[in-house]
Amino acid sequence: MSAVSSLVPARFLTIIAHLVIVITIFWSRENNVKACLPLDFTQEQYDTEDRRLVVALSVTLGLFAIELAGFFSGVSMFNCSQGLLSLSAHCSASVSLSFFVFEKWECWTYWVIFATCSVLPALVEILLFIAVFGLKKKPL
Repeated sequence: MSAVSSLVPARFLTIIAHLVIVITIFWSRENNVKACLPLDFTQEQYDTEDRRLVVALSVTLGLFAIELAGFFSGVSMFNCSQGLLSLSAHCSASVSLSFFVFEKWECWTYWVIFATCSVLPALVEILLFIAVFGLKKKPL
């Protein structure tokens, strides 16, 4: 089995692990939102932080859709560079977001994890889409 072939299932599984943790944060976001607020917060402050976290989680789900579309369409399935980037980013996100949930990190840390572990692989995926469909290059 080649190195690229063995990277495919690992990449898929780390994307799914990241997706599961994001869904878990949706379900348990109340504790994380409270961690972002001072001890004597108002309902308006809670609603604002909750809305921000929901927006971040929703955008993350949209980026998952882009990345999985590229993966399943074959655009990036066997692309070694994208596979390694995606594998490392989603693995890092899975570990970081697990700490985010269990340690009740502040909400701004989600944005850092989001930028490095969700936006970066999705941007490379979009570039691969443009290269394959726009510039008519081969997927590899």
